[in-house]
Amino acid sequence: MDNTFWATVALVLFFALIVYLKGFRRINASLDDRAKRIQTELEEARELKEEAKQQLAEYQRRRREAEQEAKEIVESAKRESQAILADAKRKNEEFVARRTAMAEQKIAQAESDAVAEVRSTAVDVAIAAATKIIAERNQNGNPQPMSASIDAVRSRLN
Repeated sequence: MDNTFWATVALVLFFALIVYLKGFRRINASLDDRAKRIQTELEEARELKEEAKQQLAEYQRRRREAEQEAKEIVESAKRESQAILADAKRKNEEFVARRTAMAEQKIAQAESDAVAEVRSTAVDVAIAAATKIIAERNQNGNPQPMSASIDAVRSRLN
């Protein structure tokens, strides 16, 4: 008896033992259990995939909303800065106009003061000249009193 014979006998006994101990059923049951576990894991993976897709969609929606909000904030800031700039420009123009009006008013006041001073000086010079002329006439024999002549000159100049 050679080794081939004994290998064949051992193989037949192995199969007989498996049939006797209901090994195929156990193997089938084990494979069925494993298939069920794999099926359950596949279902869980599908659910996780769907959940991940939903989360991705939610995050993309939030990102779009955040981008839109950021654009609105930037546009609002631009509008506010333009309004502030326009207001500052308007206030600056008003300030310059007020300063110009005040300067013109001061110039007009200074001009009227200068005119009044020139008139006053002219009146004083005229009175002094008239006084001198009247005094010379009185010395030359003019009978009119000096104070009456000075009053007459003052009344004519004013």
